[in-house]
Amino acid sequence: MTNNKNIIIISDSTGETASSVTDAIKVHFDIEDLNVVKFHNILSKEEIDKIFKDLKGDNLIYSTIVDRELLKYLQSKCNENNFLFVDLFEAPLTAAEKFFNQEAKRKVALSHQMGEDYFNKISAVEFAMKYDDGKDIRGIELSDIVLIGISRTSKTPLSLNLAFKNYKVCNISLVPEIEPPMELFKVNPKKIFGLIIDKKKLNEIRQKRLESLGINSFAEYSSNDRIDEELNYAFELYRKIGCKVIDVTNKTIEETSVEIVSNFESLNTGEIN
Repeated sequence: MTNNKNIIIISDSTGETASSVTDAIKVHFDIEDLNVVKFHNILSKEEIDKIFKDLKGDNLIYSTIVDRELLKYLQSKCNENNFLFVDLFEAPLTAAEKFFNQEAKRKVALSHQMGEDYFNKISAVEFAMKYDDGKDIRGIELSDIVLIGISRTSKTPLSLNLAFKNYKVCNISLVPEIEPPMELFKVNPKKIFGLIIDKKKLNEIRQKRLESLGINSFAEYSSNDRIDEELNYAFELYRKIGCKVIDVTNKTIEETSVEIVSNFESLNTGEIN
């Protein structure tokens, strides 16, 4: 190994994911004499020891190892040698475990087995974040599914859940005082879903939200009059658009997501649920 700057990819599978990340990052820098070295199918501490025995110079370590024990060992070796260490999987996996309320499989080579499907999911998640909460109304035309609804109707978590099902989703918040984007009336209404919720349930959710922020729970945001106004506004808009209405009351994100997908598929094949 030379004494130049090195990016070292250490993977328990093919290393393709880390290689793709490396390629995407390199284009943002004017760098010369950069060595990118990939070690794939690394499944033991002994193999890691062998890699580190030959490392010289400045090293940035990218890892896509999923086994926690082996990953911890690799990180300890990086700390011992003062090498920069980036785990490309652990943070996304841990966040997803909390989001889906289940443990990740953490089996070697699963990401490689998923192949193109994996990268489609990543792309869909990036899309959902880019067009979340009406940040860019161009998402209305570019998306597969458009979610619209008043505050606290689970638009963002639904967008992310649908992204993991390979759907490009944007969501738009509805406020009576603000005109909705005209783009909502220009696209096919079959891809738009209006979210609705029971008034009492919404009142409870908003009060809890205000309390978590240290705001008086009797603020207008959670008042019955305000909620009635917003729900009536939403229903009237859904009628004008001609979109499918989905009630999210007392449903999990996954249950609502499945309902949206079912209706999306049937509506777009001419079958109406």
